Amino acid sequence: MAQETVYRPKPMVEIGGYPILWHIMNTYAAFGVSDFIVCAGYKGDVIKDYFDRFYLYHSDVVFDLGKRQRTIGRGSPPGWRVTVVDTGRDSGTGGRLRYIRNYLNDADFFLTYGDGVANIDVAALVQCHRGAGRLATVTAVRPPARFGAIRADGDRVVRFDEKAGASEGWISGGFFVLNQRVLDYIPDDSTSFEIDCLTRLAEEGQLTAYFHHGFWHPMDTIRDQRHLDGLWASGQAPWLRQPGG
Repeated sequence: MAQETVYRPKPMVEIGGYPILWHIMNTYAAFGVSDFIVCAGYKGDVIKDYFDRFYLYHSDVVFDLGKRQRTIGRGSPPGWRVTVVDTGRDSGTGGRLRYIRNYLNDADFFLTYGDGVANIDVAALVQCHRGAGRLATVTAVRPPARFGAIRADGDRVVRFDEKAGASEGWISGGFFVLNQRVLDYIPDDSTSFEIDCLTRLAEEGQLTAYFHHGFWHPMDTIRDQRHLDGLWASGQAPWLRQPGG
């Protein structure tokens, strides 16, 4: 993705003219989620600029150059509350969570990566998490072999192998639900959420797998981006949900 990410962070690479971050937020918004926290790092100013100018990007705009006035016209921006937090360019994935602790309330919260889309049933994901009664739930998907593998006994994750290269089985697709106590598993900014936190949670029997049988696709390469862009252009984007699920 270097030809794209030299100018912007990966979550701001576009599918159908919209950042993949926008697509991910819409997945949650279809289930009533409207309060988002973005753990920004590399080129985080691009993300801040996007939301600062959100109305300009997603509405009609009238520029009266003579009067030096700008009027926002038609458009229906979503009722989202977006907090963009600078979590450091070199922080680990777990370390980034430490930075946003003060922005979280006492409830369980969602966590996902900024470079993959899916037609996740968020309501079913929450139901799975609450029913299991464990500290964390990870969405397990069937991907290409180049990702880490989840080993499960029923719905309980017994081992988490980061990028094991398995040609079959389930891997982490992101879309987590986490209890606040998971943050206690992060000692410092260099902590890896995947290697340190998920591995320990699995060893302690505190990690549940929500098995997603639908669409999931990462955006790791330009080929991935073009594939997803093509699905959007065809009008057949599987991850697109209408409000209400």
